[in-house]
Amino acid sequence: MLRIGIPVVGVTDIPRAVAFWTQALNLVVAEERSSETWRTLEYADRSGQALGLLRSASPAEPYPRLHLDLFTDSAEEQRAEVQRLVGLGARTVDWDRYPPDPDFVVLADPDDNIFCVIDLSRGPGGGDRPAA
Repeated sequence: MLRIGIPVVGVTDIPRAVAFWTQALNLVVAEERSSETWRTLEYADRSGQALGLLRSASPAEPYPRLHLDLFTDSAEEQRAEVQRLVGLGARTVDWDRYPPDPDFVVLADPDDNIFCVIDLSRGPGGGDRPAA
């Protein structure tokens, strides 16, 4: 039976990506299937795989059709997490597609992969939030 596995992020520097995403999401490296071009990250309690990192020669897309949404439960938590992620090496993105009063903040990881930090207290499903 076919099932969804894990999201995979294309990166140019595996060690840098491992350092960022393990700290950002409290993940650990799974030694299984590690190579020079691949790392699997799993939950710190070893309960399962969470994210794949694949070395890629292609540049990150400025408006990706598929991206990660990271959830927070309040505006305060969102602000704190955005600040923490920027401290880890993410950068804020001058996003030209924000709606009025957005419930999300667009960031890019150290490889320029776009992701969003969502404040879930703003309502289920994000209202009229456009796709990043």
